Amino acid sequence: MSIERFLRQRAVDLVMDGTYVLPNWYDPQGRLRTFACRATRVSPFRMMVEAPVVGKVGDSLTSYFRDFGHFEGTISDTTTRGLLLELEMTRSMRARLAEKLIWLEKKTKDPYSISDARKNPRFVPKASQSTLTLADGSVHECHIIDVSMSGVAVSAEIQPPTGTPLAIGACIGRVVRHFPNGFAVNFIKEQSRDELNRLVARTVPA
Repeated sequence: MSIERFLRQRAVDLVMDGTYVLPNWYDPQGRLRTFACRATRVSPFRMMVEAPVVGKVGDSLTSYFRDFGHFEGTISDTTTRGLLLELEMTRSMRARLAEKLIWLEKKTKDPYSISDARKNPRFVPKASQSTLTLADGSVHECHIIDVSMSGVAVSAEIQPPTGTPLAIGACIGRVVRHFPNGFAVNFIKEQSRDELNRLVARTVPA
């Protein structure tokens, strides 16, 4: 199915962060790479996913979302920064997913905030896609996992070494640590929360 057709079908629009694994993408140790992603529209049969590495139509994909669990599926359509995943599951699994989607749809209509004990609480920005600019001027696409006034967590095709200076969007910082699906960057100076959505969000020119 095409993304255009899926957008005309009944589905739940949401924002849910997760992780995924594509075939033939390995880290330097020979292990399959795990990337961060974000589901944006889900039905019991398929889902739209924003992702830093899109893959190809026909690729099998394994994903995990906290509220959904693990999904297996096949990519049926792609965009520059996203994909449409055809979900492979039994009839009973689809029924449980449909119930979960009804619950999530009701939950999103009654938003609430949860206090965070961090000095600078992290939040999910409005736009998940951005650019990563290295000191040599090279620009790469990246997916924003979350952000705070002091730093950002991202997932990208590349994983710069700890200590690497770079910019995420217009925010300059250094890589401070790696984790299974990406890496963390501390900003050189603390940013204004009101400005972060504008400063962090960037897209690579076509």
